[in-house]
Amino acid sequence: MEKKLEKRWIAAFVITTAIAITGLFWDHATVSETNSQFNSTDTIVPADVAWLLTASCLVLLMTPGLSFFYGGMVGKKNVISTMLKSFICLGVISLLWVAVGFSLSFGDPIGITINGTHYGIIGSPSDFAFFDFVDEHPHAKMATTIPFILFALFQMKFAIITPAIITGALAERIRFISFLLFICLFSICIYAPLCHMVWHPNGLLGSYFGVKDFAGGTVVHMSAGFAAIAGVLVLGKRKNLEYIPTNIPFVLLGTGMLWFGWFGFNAGSALAANHTAAMAFATTTIASASAMLTWAFFDRINGRRVSALGCCIGAVVGLVAITPAAGFVSVPKSIFFGFAAAIVSNVMVNWKSLKKIDDTLDVFACHGVGGIMGMILTAIFAEGENASLLHGGWNVFGHHMMALVLVAVFSFFGAMLLYKVTNFFIPLRVSEEAEQQGLDLSQHNEMIG
Repeated sequence: MEKKLEKRWIAAFVITTAIAITGLFWDHATVSETNSQFNSTDTIVPADVAWLLTASCLVLLMTPGLSFFYGGMVGKKNVISTMLKSFICLGVISLLWVAVGFSLSFGDPIGITINGTHYGIIGSPSDFAFFDFVDEHPHAKMATTIPFILFALFQMKFAIITPAIITGALAERIRFISFLLFICLFSICIYAPLCHMVWHPNGLLGSYFGVKDFAGGTVVHMSAGFAAIAGVLVLGKRKNLEYIPTNIPFVLLGTGMLWFGWFGFNAGSALAANHTAAMAFATTTIASASAMLTWAFFDRINGRRVSALGCCIGAVVGLVAITPAAGFVSVPKSIFFGFAAAIVSNVMVNWKSLKKIDDTLDVFACHGVGGIMGMILTAIFAEGENASLLHGGWNVFGHHMMALVLVAVFSFFGAMLLYKVTNFFIPLRVSEEAEQQGLDLSQHNEMIG
């Protein structure tokens, strides 16, 4: 067993070494003045650059915030391992994004042709490999007022937090090295195609279906939510389902960091310092406030105590639900987004059938269901002529529902396959003895005092 374990870690180190050496000898391509894909640096707007630099920092902060949010909820023997699984995404996904992830997400479309127009399913892996052509020049179609490298780094933070969200469902029983392999496969095979289809100018879902996802309701939260529930079904239940959250102040701290960082997540997705960013900033915080109160009061009228944990979960559900619509709806409507999502997610969290499968930290009920609610409500309420069901956009609503099913099926079954592949090479689940001992000690030889 020990020999097999060493081989796995040697393989991980060899891959990291290969990326580092490749980067050293990579003939990095830069933008020439005659490249029509890019604009001159004269088109850069300094205010937009300043805001996107700030927003990128805010979104990066969300991943450590998520680690505190999750870490405070698990049992004492698994706090470090749970927090590290979120935190390690900062390293793993960052390198993967530079090497190939960004190119798969935003490279030239590889896909299908419908009525003479080509729609992308995934980007070309070679276009921006190792950030070729990703420099100070703005792209002619994507984020035209900021350097392309800033756009790439902003998007990288979304790619980082998406697999980190999944960790809450699998906490207290998944092997660390298996998790590393899975998040690499997930980022390449599920996140990158969804990102391309929704956010690339010629993406299948965004361009053909007309899906409105302002900041990641489908790309981030639905993909993570359905991947989480698939992982729970593959891994099975924990041996000990009874646990007491270790550190509620950690959860409060994590919620504050997430709420703060979410302003970069949503308002930053305007990709400019403009009125849309300001509106997204407002709808984000109001939806979260509404959801937090709704969750607390809904708990109380159902015979449960008002708890700090419940208030924190409610606030995050509101943030999730408003994400796809943040720049498309008014502040009053954002109150309803938070209200409706909190009730539906609360019901799902307390649904006995869902509890039986042991989604440790209710990732699907909060992020998956919150993302679904956000997508449906966006298709109903998004403002503008023919923008949604209530504004004459019957086709938009229909296409959103079709896309919702497509994203759910793709994320769930795709993740299920990737878990199986991972388990074929490295067992996903720790031994019963290691689980009993706690993953902090058995996986990392560390423990909290």
